[in-house]
Amino acid sequence: MMKTSRLLLAAACLALALPARAETVDRVPDVVAKFDVPPRPLKTKPPAYPAKLREEGVAGAVIVTLVIDEAGRVMAAEIAKASHEAFRDPSLKAVRDWTFSPAQVAGKPVRARVSVPLNFSLEA
Repeated sequence: MMKTSRLLLAAACLALALPARAETVDRVPDVVAKFDVPPRPLKTKPPAYPAKLREEGVAGAVIVTLVIDEAGRVMAAEIAKASHEAFRDPSLKAVRDWTFSPAQVAGKPVRARVSVPLNFSLEA
């Protein structure tokens, strides 16, 4: 019983230490869409190309809407548009690990909402 309580306490502390991710972009409070300085990508890894689509020669594109917090972390991400359903999950998985320099308004970092295009090209 004591081990279970300690494990639950440790899990709760870890959850509090991790950055919060909202369910959807629209649920994040205090987000701006207009800023003096836009967020700038620092660490971006391209999404994994679905093997089946690559084999079939299917290229495409996805537009992802992101909320980037004041520290430059992705708080929320959702697909605004995708040329093929199979591109959706790899796109979300990739952008959730991206980091940015945060957007700024009047010299202060702010939460920002941006749209990011991702291309799935067979030549890459």
